[in-house]
Amino acid sequence: MKEIIHKEFKIFLGEGVLDFLSEILIENEYSKVFVLMDNNTYKYCWPILSPSLVNYITIVIPEGEQHKTLAQAEKIWTALQQNHADRRAVLINLGGGVISDLGGFCAAAFKRGIDFINLPTTLLGMVDASIGGKLGVDFLAYKNVIGFFQHPKYILIHPNFLRTLPAEEMRNGMAELSKHALISDKNLFDKLEATKEIGFDKFPSLIFQSIKIKAQIVKQDPFEKDIRKTLNFGHTIGHAIESASILHDKVPLRHGEAIAIGMICEAYISKAIEKLSSSELEMITKFYRQRFSKYQKKFNYEELLGFMRNDKKNKDGLINFTLLKRIGKPKIDVNCHDKLIIESLEYYQNLA
Repeated sequence: MKEIIHKEFKIFLGEGVLDFLSEILIENEYSKVFVLMDNNTYKYCWPILSPSLVNYITIVIPEGEQHKTLAQAEKIWTALQQNHADRRAVLINLGGGVISDLGGFCAAAFKRGIDFINLPTTLLGMVDASIGGKLGVDFLAYKNVIGFFQHPKYILIHPNFLRTLPAEEMRNGMAELSKHALISDKNLFDKLEATKEIGFDKFPSLIFQSIKIKAQIVKQDPFEKDIRKTLNFGHTIGHAIESASILHDKVPLRHGEAIAIGMICEAYISKAIEKLSSSELEMITKFYRQRFSKYQKKFNYEELLGFMRNDKKNKDGLINFTLLKRIGKPKIDVNCHDKLIIESLEYYQNLA
């Protein structure tokens, strides 16, 4: 059985989506079917998908944000070209956020655009990365600075892929899922906050609610001129921390881990600038501290500020934030001086 979540963006959820994928491929009469995945999804998720496909070509890349680069994109384009992909070919992106971003980027650029279908296998991919049409690669350690807006032909969400994930990868996705609640739905955040351990049976419902929030925002503002900027809460500082971790750490922070730190810091800034209440700052801080291990390395403030100054969301050379007036009520396009940003980072580092 499959259930449509959003008609315009062709988002479907349920165990029946793999049968539906077979129908899509037949109906569209694609000349060739390519499946992009990383070595983890090849091992754990490809055996679930492969019985639903015939006449396919697989492309397998290393896993991790550090491989979301133009060099890796060239390898994907080379595989497409060497296997004679034409403009009637389709690329299926089987994986998490890196695969969605990178695969969509490669499809949108190849021969001026071929169809791509996102089949997310992680919670992060299901509720965030696969939806909204943001495609891109990292460049010179800066996150997603080269890319396009282009929506996938379909987004097919098969919840059983979540059973293949370790606990830390589920927490990674919870960061973005809870962010949607923080910027839009106080009741949903209260529910998440009150639940210490979420069983697998609850995730389809949570995925449904989270996707509804993001899809509604993207529909109103597809090119991030206004309300879509609310989705950036936690990302100005979070992306800087993630970039620094990729550069310096043997095992880099996952995206969700870095964004969780960013949301704590940006909630602190929200209290200073937008008068977020002390009780809500405490609630947000406690929520992420209970679910994510403390990052133990000392921040290099100047390096992080350098990353933030080169953030693609900035305007007129000023570091741009989305902050919270209260949980469920965001404020976009807020600028903040360096001293307060450093204070927020110190606030995180001084937490027990």
